[in-house]
Amino acid sequence: MNKRKILYSLLACLSILFILYAILENYIIDPGAEGFLSHKTGLKREIHLPAWLSVMRIHVAFACIAMAAGLVNFSNRIFQKSRKFHRINGYLYMVSVLLVVITSGYMAPYATGGKMTSMAFNALNLIWLFITVTALVQIKKKRVIRHRNWMIRSYAFCFTNLLIHLITSFFDQGFGFEYASSYTAGVYGSIVLLLIVPNILIKTMGPLRDIEVNNAIKTSTFKDL
Repeated sequence: MNKRKILYSLLACLSILFILYAILENYIIDPGAEGFLSHKTGLKREIHLPAWLSVMRIHVAFACIAMAAGLVNFSNRIFQKSRKFHRINGYLYMVSVLLVVITSGYMAPYATGGKMTSMAFNALNLIWLFITVTALVQIKKKRVIRHRNWMIRSYAFCFTNLLIHLITSFFDQGFGFEYASSYTAGVYGSIVLLLIVPNILIKTMGPLRDIEVNNAIKTSTFKDL
């Protein structure tokens, strides 16, 4: 098993586990988000709970769809079997990202940690959207390798929530910092990691083989992409 297959297998395991956790936690175990909302203190804006919960559920649903769609499109086997499916699934991923960004924008003013956290979430959303659109532009221009690399950068943002909670727990439970401050640190820390780690992975995997790129270009047309 080569390096890329190992990385994809690890990515698949992590993605599937996180999707299952997100569904169980947000729709079955704590559908009212009571645990999460208990940390929201001193908010300047009052939360309209029914609307917030509806937006949150849409946010989680499309975050899971984006994670699943992105994972599937990284599979070379599926790509080789059906380029059309790869293209349609890619658009599903991008629409899902857009909806995640929009719903996140709605929830940002109510973020734990106040204005500093809200600003970080808005910045994160804009960065993710920019990276995802860049990936689309690259494949429209037939730049397969650049498209793949930008998609890796974009897909990393699907793990934003996981990183935020890991960093928050590190400061909150590990060092006893106030939860709100730990959460703010988690959001800013995740932005830094999401911009650095994907580039490390890209360098670790190395460039696509020339034959892979040539085959992808020869068997695709502008209308197919």
